[in-house]
Amino acid sequence: MIQSMTGYGKSVLQLPTKKITIELKSLNSKNLDLNVRIPQYYREKELAIRKKLASSLERGKIDFSIYIESNGGELSSNINESVIREYMKQLKNVVDSDEIELLKMAIKLPDSLKQEREELDEQEWLKIEKTIEETTTKINEYRLDEGKVLKKDFELRILNIKNLLDKVIEIDPQRVIQVKEKLRKAVAELETKIDENRFEQELIYYIEKLDITEEKVRLKNHLEYFLKALNSSDSNGKKLGFITQEIGREINTIGSKSNFAEMQKFVVQMKDELEKIKEQNLNVL
Repeated sequence: MIQSMTGYGKSVLQLPTKKITIELKSLNSKNLDLNVRIPQYYREKELAIRKKLASSLERGKIDFSIYIESNGGELSSNINESVIREYMKQLKNVVDSDEIELLKMAIKLPDSLKQEREELDEQEWLKIEKTIEETTTKINEYRLDEGKVLKKDFELRILNIKNLLDKVIEIDPQRVIQVKEKLRKAVAELETKIDENRFEQELIYYIEKLDITEEKVRLKNHLEYFLKALNSSDSNGKKLGFITQEIGREINTIGSKSNFAEMQKFVVQMKDELEKIKEQNLNVL
């Protein structure tokens, strides 16, 4: 079953001192483009997060975020007394003010407060890790749902191309007759005596060069192969991309050989359907 690279997942973990929100967004990309935004408190776990996300999501432009709403806080602040006294001493030489005003100014300056971080609680991290897994499950379910929508659209486009190919096959004999008539008319207008046997040989050779039997067979096979790949157990957007290239090659060859306005019309419609497939395939994992 194909998956879309577009997805969204969100989970909330409520702890005694804080609420942790984990959010995942993904868009289409040729490779894995992973952007991780986490608080400094969890920075040591960034590599583990990246490995987990790469394994679960495989490909796409991924934005991962951890947001914290603190109730008690894991950071405690203490006054840096020596630094504040030095600030007040220097400020006294600059402004004429009492001790209280000097203290108010000094406390706002850099390094006036010392922040001491508590060590990361491994039990807490295990809960966060589980929540990350829940979020990746949600985004993968979203991707699967989007993939079902893409699959229906692909099947419709492939069916449209098949129907157009049937029309091409149906009018092909008419095309050959018209090409022969055009050539005979052009020769007749020359008002020159020709060798009928030689003309017939040249006509056969020319018609053979315009023959699209192989292209019709190959195009039909490529369309069937696309549907088979679409229904495989894995999601492989790159493989589908390769097949669409082959489909496009056969359609283009039919167009270049057609030499018949009615057939060209069907070829243009096939190209239009194929372009829609290519555009949608950019979103497939």
